[in-house]
This record gives sequence, structure tokens and C-alpha cells, in this order.
Amino acid sequence: MKKHALLVAGLASSLMLAGCATQDAYTGEQKTSRSTLYGLGGAAAGAVVGAATSGSSDRGRGALIGATVGGAAGAGYGAYADRQEARLRQELTGTGVQVVRDGDYLQLVMPGNITFATGSSDISSNFYPTLNSLVKVFKEFDRNGIDIVGHTDSTGPRDLNMRLSRERAGSVASYLTNQGVPGGRISTAGVGPDYPVASNNTAEGRTQNRRVEINLRPL
Repeated sequence: MKKHALLVAGLASSLMLAGCATQDAYTGEQKTSRSTLYGLGGAAAGAVVGAATSGSSDRGRGALIGATVGGAAGAGYGAYADRQEARLRQELTGTGVQVVRDGDYLQLVMPGNITFATGSSDISSNFYPTLNSLVKVFKEFDRNGIDIVGHTDSTGPRDLNMRLSRERAGSVASYLTNQGVPGGRISTAGVGPDYPVASNNTAEGRTQNRRVEINLRPL
């Protein structure tokens, strides 16, 4: 058993060295690439499964095979997400849309002041080029579900805010589907003022809370 543990540890070390530290193109920070981190997780899980499903005399070989396959699968999705994130940042530079990465998930935060007029669910005409950039990336990277969520500040009646947030999410979804993004990948929701990211007691905070978020999740 000790021999098997050393085998897995050695493989994990090899993956870490292969990944190496790279410089983040947007922050300048030196860090291990996400592909490497996904690969390490996949290798560890694969090694455990490989060892458990092999005979007692062949667990070392089973762990090695499992770790290799698991590492390749994990690194594969990590690399895919890395490429998608890079493309989104490239397309959305200067648009005011934030790209947020959290593990397997990517989130696009679109402030209300650049997407809709106050109290309206009609997309601002100057935002169409940005949405067209999203359409291009969504067609290129088609392994994601697209969850669109509308948010408002707390000003005004709650029922009005809930309706407005749903309609804004629906407007974005309709535009994407009209431009050829498959509707089966898209879901919408409106949560009104229920999930603020800033205080509603200031004008600046209310501006931040009025937003549409697109959450990209692996299918």
C-alpha cells in the first residue's frame, strides 16, 4: 500500500512540474495554470478508482492507469475553460462587462447602465455589438449551459422589480437565440432586488445592483 501511495504522489509531482507556474495575462501574477490544477484533481481521483478496481496484485498498475486517464480528463476541461475565458476577455475588453472565473464556472456581469434604460427591458442599441461578441464566443464554445439572471436595486415596488428583472433576462435570451445560439442551452430567471452586491442606500450601490449576469456552466 505504501508503494502505491508513493506511486500516486510521484505522478502528481510530475503533473505539477509539467504544468509549471505561468504569468496571468491580466494580473501579472505568477501562478500554476488552471489546467494543471484540474489535472491534479483528476489524477488523484483516477488513481483511487484505478487502485480500487484492480486486483490486489495489480493495484499499482491500476492506480497508474486511472491517474493517467483522470488527469487527462481533468486537464482537458481546464484547458477548454482557460481558452474560453481568454476569448471572452479578448472580445469584451472595453465594453464594461466583467468576466469572473470560479473553478469550472464563468460569470459575465453586465451593468444595467450599459444594457437597459432605466425602468425598461428593451436592450440599449449601443449594447448590441457587445452581445454580438458574446454570440460569437458562445457558438465557438458550445459545451456550456447559459443561465441568464436579471437583478434590480430595491427602489420601487417589489413586484415591479421582479417583473423587470425577468423581462430583462428574457430580452437578453431572446437576442442570443435570434442570433443562432441554441435555446436548449439557455435558461432565464429574474430575482429582483434579492441578491445585491452593494448597498442600496447609495446611488453608486444601486447602480451596481442593477445588472444582468450570465453564468456559464459545464454541460
